[in-house]
Amino acid sequence: MSPAQQRALDELLPRFGVPFAPALLDFERVFGRSAPRVLEIGFGMGEATAAIALARPADDFLCIDVHSPGVGSLLRRVAEFGLANVRVLQHDAVEVVAAMIPPASLSGVHVFFPDPWPKKRHHKRRLLKPAFVHQLALRLAPGGYLHVATDWEEYAQEILAVLGAEPLLVNAADGFAARPDYRPLTKFEARGLKLGHGVRDVVFRRRRRWIP
Repeated sequence: MSPAQQRALDELLPRFGVPFAPALLDFERVFGRSAPRVLEIGFGMGEATAAIALARPADDFLCIDVHSPGVGSLLRRVAEFGLANVRVLQHDAVEVVAAMIPPASLSGVHVFFPDPWPKKRHHKRRLLKPAFVHQLALRLAPGGYLHVATDWEEYAQEILAVLGAEPLLVNAADGFAARPDYRPLTKFEARGLKLGHGVRDVVFRRRRRWIP
């Protein structure tokens, strides 16, 4: 934790932070307006998050992470760029989705470079398991999207299979998707590409009609 990140936590989290509470969020109250809402899970140091929010001022972004230096870093960017459309929630994402996100309230979900837990015995810790994907799908409005990016080929295949098995979702591409224009090339991704780590984007949408 750098001194600047700590200052951002102390000074900006009360302004741009959303405290965890076991009650459904009122997004219009949180952001002060009615707008499409995107949930981001795991924003790292906030580089991509800030760039996307800056490029999409008509959308609101609720960003979840537990890592204090990353939270402080994103808050600094929010203040630097004057991003009124970003709020930060520092808590476990699974608990936040279960307790705070209303059904069919999101136009999008971003999960960029989730921890791949590369050792096989740790695969059970991976975030995008069927039960959680189902919960995310329930919180998407019809036509809303779930966008995942990873540089681990094996995890990418698993994510593609898990999302493909969720009845509420349909693949927006034929297999992996091209990187959407709104997702910037981050320093993390550029470093991985130099090391030969191919990045895979997976984009699914909530079905507009679903007949069980």
